[in-house]
Amino acid sequence: MTELTLAAKTENLDEVLGFVNEQLEAQGCSMRAQLELDIAIEELFVNIANYAYKPEEGSVTIQVEFKGDMVSVIFIDGGTPYNPWEREDPDITLSAEDRQIGGLGVYMVKKSMNHVDYIHQDGKNILTIQKQFQEE
Repeated sequence: MTELTLAAKTENLDEVLGFVNEQLEAQGCSMRAQLELDIAIEELFVNIANYAYKPEEGSVTIQVEFKGDMVSVIFIDGGTPYNPWEREDPDITLSAEDRQIGGLGVYMVKKSMNHVDYIHQDGKNILTIQKQFQEE
């Protein structure tokens, strides 16, 4: 497992993506899986940066772990407890004008990953996404 800890600020997104993509490329990750992971990582990291500590600031640790053909990307922060997976999915049958604002990014993450998980432990939010990273 490798990890990176940095300030939970949107301007650090490129560093987070670079860190994760370096690990993915070293493991031979497919381009499709890498793209889906990048979109999920961006959504989750930006949400943490924008909401976890407001109005204060804090840090986030990103861990990357490989087991077999699965990669886990784990986000750990000490912000306000929040489980995004409990949020009701948006009704995507409605037009954009008729849908409530918010929730579409987390919905896309749930649909594109093989597994998602959240726990709040020892004062920390631990958000995990898992994806099969190689084509069958």
